[in-house]
Amino acid sequence: MSAELHGKIAVVTGAASGIGLATTRALVAAGARVVMVDRDKDALAELTGRLGQNAVPQVTDLLDPESCDAMVPEILGKVDHIDIIACNAGSYIGGDLIDTNPAAIDRMLNLNVNAVIKNVHAVAPHMIARGTGDIVVTCSIAGHAPIHVEPVYSASKWAVTCFVQTMRRQLMGHGIRVAQVSPGPVISALLSDWEPERLQRMKDAGALIEPVEVSDALMFMLTRPRNVTIRDMIVLPSNFDI
Repeated sequence: MSAELHGKIAVVTGAASGIGLATTRALVAAGARVVMVDRDKDALAELTGRLGQNAVPQVTDLLDPESCDAMVPEILGKVDHIDIIACNAGSYIGGDLIDTNPAAIDRMLNLNVNAVIKNVHAVAPHMIARGTGDIVVTCSIAGHAPIHVEPVYSASKWAVTCFVQTMRRQLMGHGIRVAQVSPGPVISALLSDWEPERLQRMKDAGALIEPVEVSDALMFMLTRPRNVTIRDMIVLPSNFDI
C-alpha cells in the first residue's frame, strides 16, 4: 500500500474517532499526508501531535454552513492539493420514528446527507482541474436494506448511495473515482444510543466489527490501479443477520 499512497494528500472528515481515525492512521502509515477534519479542536491537537507531521488538523463544524463552506478553501491554504477525500462524518438515529424529534432528524440529515453533498461539491472542481482524485464516502448496509429499527438513518444512507453512484458517473470521465464503503454495525460512538441490551446482544453474538476493519476495506479500494473502481464494498460482521 505504501507505494501507491506515498506522498498523496488525503482529507478525512470525522477524523478524531471511529472509522475516521482508523482511516487516518492507515493513510499515514501508508505514507500519505492526512488533513484531519473534525469539530473537536482539542482531540485534533492531541491526535496530530501523536501522529506526527503527516497529520494536519482542520477544525470544521460540518453542521455550521459557514464552517462547512470554508472547509476546502481552508484546507487548500494548508496543503498544495487534495488527492483523496474520505467523507466519513455522520450521526445515527435508531428506534421508532415517533420516539425521536425534529431537531435530531434535521441534525442527522444535515450531517449524513447535506454535508457530504456540499463537501463533494466543493472538492470536485479542484479534482476536475487536476484530472485525478478519489472520493470515498462512508455509507452503511442501511443504504442497501430498509432496516426497520432505523427509518431515519436508513433513509439518509439510501440518499448517500444514490448520490455517490450518480456522482461516480458524472466524474468518471475526469479521472476521478467515486465510491462508498458500506459497513454493518461498527463499534463506535454512532451506536451510543442503541438500547444497552441490543448492543450487548450484538457483541455477544459477534455481530459487530471494529473501525479498523472498515478502514482496511477503504484502503483496499484506494490502492487499486487507476483503471479499477471498487464502487461499493459491503463489510459485515460474519454473524450479522440481514
